[in-house]
Amino acid sequence: MTDPADTRSETSPSETSPSIFLVGPMGSGKSAVGRRLARDLGWEFIDSDTVIEERTGVDIAYIFEKEGEDGFRRREQEVIDELTQHRGIVLATGGGAVLADENRAALSSRGRVVYLHTSIAEQIVRTSHSKHRPLLIAGEPAQVLADLMAIRDPLYREVADLQVDTDSRAVVDVASEIARRLAAWAD
Repeated sequence: MTDPADTRSETSPSETSPSIFLVGPMGSGKSAVGRRLARDLGWEFIDSDTVIEERTGVDIAYIFEKEGEDGFRRREQEVIDELTQHRGIVLATGGGAVLADENRAALSSRGRVVYLHTSIAEQIVRTSHSKHRPLLIAGEPAQVLADLMAIRDPLYREVADLQVDTDSRAVVDVASEIARRLAAWAD
């Protein structure tokens, strides 16, 4: 006969751990680093832009074209609110997710926020072949990225629990640094 004490449910570490939310500019490596970090931790990886695309059935560029940035940001806010309520996930957010006060509040109060900092020069290299960056269509990429960084960098820093530089670094090294620093912080 089984002892009732032995039937209590086991809870995985990911279900009891605060989630990790990655913020930063386009091209900072949020998706690549997030996938690797989640794999290393044995957690689920979620990309907020991918969730939006799956739910709408169209890509982000199409949403921008049809609804404008405001329409996209409304959708993004709903998704960020929902996803940040999950425990033990690694969430990659869109580069502009920090623009909304509600998103910054949800991110900072519901998990650990990691700002993946990347120089504009590195962003240009990493985004140069992408056709799915609607904000880069608006003008000269270097100037657009500089303008976005001027507005967003203070917001990334405001919400971040830690900052990790990603320029010229391998994804595995960035993910390892995040895991190590968050583990040390938790101790």
